[in-house]
Amino acid sequence: MQIEIALMLIVGALVAGGFLGMLLRRKLAESQIASAERAAAQIVEDAKKEGDTIRKEAVIQAKDAVLEAKSEWEKESRELRREIQAQEKRLLQREEHLDRKALLVDGREEDLVQRERALPQLEEKVRNREKEADLLVRQQADKLEKISGMTAEEAKNTLIASMESEARHDGAKRIKQIEDEAKETADKKAKEILALAIQRYAGDYVAEKAVSVVPLPSDEMKGRIIGREGRNIRAIEAATGIDLIIDDTPEAVIISGFNPVRREVARLTLERLVADGRIHPARIEEVVTKAAQEVDEAIREAGEQATFDVGVHGIHPEIIKLIGRLRYRTSYGQNVLQHSLEVAFLCGIMASELGINVKQAKRAGLLHDIGKAVDHEIEGSHAVIGADLARKYGESPKIVHALAAHHEDEKPETILAVLVQAADALSGARPGARREMLETYVKRLEDLERIGTSFHGVSSCYAIQAGREIRVMVSSEEVSDAQSHILAKDIARKVEAEMTYPGQIKVNVIRETRATEYAK
Repeated sequence: MQIEIALMLIVGALVAGGFLGMLLRRKLAESQIASAERAAAQIVEDAKKEGDTIRKEAVIQAKDAVLEAKSEWEKESRELRREIQAQEKRLLQREEHLDRKALLVDGREEDLVQRERALPQLEEKVRNREKEADLLVRQQADKLEKISGMTAEEAKNTLIASMESEARHDGAKRIKQIEDEAKETADKKAKEILALAIQRYAGDYVAEKAVSVVPLPSDEMKGRIIGREGRNIRAIEAATGIDLIIDDTPEAVIISGFNPVRREVARLTLERLVADGRIHPARIEEVVTKAAQEVDEAIREAGEQATFDVGVHGIHPEIIKLIGRLRYRTSYGQNVLQHSLEVAFLCGIMASELGINVKQAKRAGLLHDIGKAVDHEIEGSHAVIGADLARKYGESPKIVHALAAHHEDEKPETILAVLVQAADALSGARPGARREMLETYVKRLEDLERIGTSFHGVSSCYAIQAGREIRVMVSSEEVSDAQSHILAKDIARKVEAEMTYPGQIKVNVIRETRATEYAK
C-alpha cells in the first residue's frame, strides 16, 4: 500500500515537473519571439533610414550630373558659336577677295579688248618693216658679193669651214686641258687609294689545276682499280661522273673532269679505296656517298669561314654554300674563293677611304663571283647569274646591282658597283694572280695592234707591257698635236668596244717632228 502511495507521489511529482518545464519553455519562447520582433522592427527602421539617405544622395548626385551636363553643353555651345563666327568672318573675307578679283578681271578684259582693236594696225606696221628689212638685207648682200667676188653660198661655206677647223682646234686644246686638270687630282687620289689597299692586304695564292693526281703505293694497285673486265673503274666513273686516266705515269692515277666538286669527291674516294684495299662496286658506292657528304660539309664550312673572315652576317645558307663551292673553282689558275676574299678586303679598304659603308662593300666583294659556282649548270654570264641568285635569296638592290655590273653586263650606276669592278680588276691583274694560255695572250696582242693601225695617220703600232699598253706612232704631216689627243681617245674607245680584258690598257700616241737642214 505504501508502495502504491509512493509510486503515485512520484508520478504526481513527474507530472508536476513536466508541466512546470512546459510553462518555462513557453515563457522562454515568448521572450525570444518578442526579442526577434524588436530586432526586426529595428532592422526595418534602419533600412528606412538608409533608404532615405541613399535617396537623398541619389537626388544630390542627379542634380550634380545635370549641372555638369548643362555646364558642358554651354561650353560646347560657346565654342560652336565662336567657330561659326570665325567661318562667317572667313567667308566675308573671301567674298571681298573675290570682288577685288572680279574688278581686276573686268579691267584686264577691257585692256584686252583695246589691244585686240589695235592689233591689226600693229601687224600691218610689222609686215611693212619686215619688207623694208628684207630689201635692205638683199641690197647689203648684193654689195658684199660685189666687193668680195663670192656668192653668198660660197662665203657661207668658207666661213663654216673656217669655224669648224677653229672649233676642232679649240676643242682639242680644251680636252687636253681638262684631262690634265683631272689627272692632277683623280690619278693622284686613285693611286693613293689603290696603293694603300695593296699595302694593307696581302693574301695567299693557291693555284688549282683542271685535273687531280692521286698517288698509288705501287703500279699493282692500277689493276685492282680497273677490276675484272673494268668493272671497278666503270663503277667509280658512274658514281662520281668523273673520268679516270690510268696511263703509263708511274704510281699515279689522273682524275679529269670539268666539275671541280665531283673531282674532289672522286679524289677522296680513290684515296680511301687505295688506303683500305677493298675495291669492289658495293664498297665504291659506299665510299662515294661518304666522300660526297664530307665534301658538302667542307663546302659549308668554307663558306661560313669566308663570311667570318670578311665580317659579314645574315647571308642566306644557300649563298653560303655557293661561296664554299668557289673553293673548288679556278679562273686562269686563280682560286675563285681566294679571289673573292681579296676583292672583299680591297673593297672594304677603298670604301673606308671614300667614306662609304664598309660592311656593304665587303659583302658585295665577297658575293661578286657566286655565279661562277653554278655557271656551268645555268646559261648566261656569271655576273648576271650571281645577281639573280642574290636577288632570289634576299640581298639588297645595291648588292644585286654591284654583282650584275662588275663585268659591264649592266652600266655601273653606284659607287659600290664601281668599287667592286675596280677591286675585281685589281685582284685579277696583279702579277702572278692568273695564268693565260699562250694562244689567248698572242691573240690579244694582235688585236690591240690591229685596232691601233686601223686609224688614219697611224704609221705603226706596238703592244707592250704584256698587253697593258699600246704605243701608236703617227705621221706628223697627217696628224697634229691637237688631233693626237683625239686619236688616243678614239683608239681607247674602240678597244673598250671590241675587246674583253682585265684591268686597263694604256694608249700612248707618239707624234715625232723632225727638222732637217744641210750646211753647204
